[in-house]
Amino acid sequence: MDAGFCNGCESEIAAAFNPVYDAERYGARLVASPRHADVALVTGPVTRNMAESLRRTVAAIPEPRLVAAVGDCAVDCGEFAGGYGVEGAVGDVVPVDLAVPGCPPWPEEIVAAPRRVTGR
Repeated sequence: MDAGFCNGCESEIAAAFNPVYDAERYGARLVASPRHADVALVTGPVTRNMAESLRRTVAAIPEPRLVAAVGDCAVDCGEFAGGYGVEGAVGDVVPVDLAVPGCPPWPEEIVAAPRRVTGR
């Protein structure tokens, strides 16, 4: 879920699912509905307009669920910290289980981070 800004992390998430990095070989799939998800990959600092949408999306994911803050902006707001339209980092809005730092993070790390937590 893009909570705001540049889309650099989204392109790396997309790359994590291409044939080179192939996250699907570990059972990961991108899904259209949070009701079909196990992990929420959240990117960007959370904007004021997206805070409630993020809360509702995470609440719609069935338990047990993981929330991953992907990228420096999601982890600590990056260069957008203190901006007028910024509510805060992902962890300021919803509980975060996993942080994947980087600007943007490498696709290898996006694939590896949930695997370290889940053991898959």
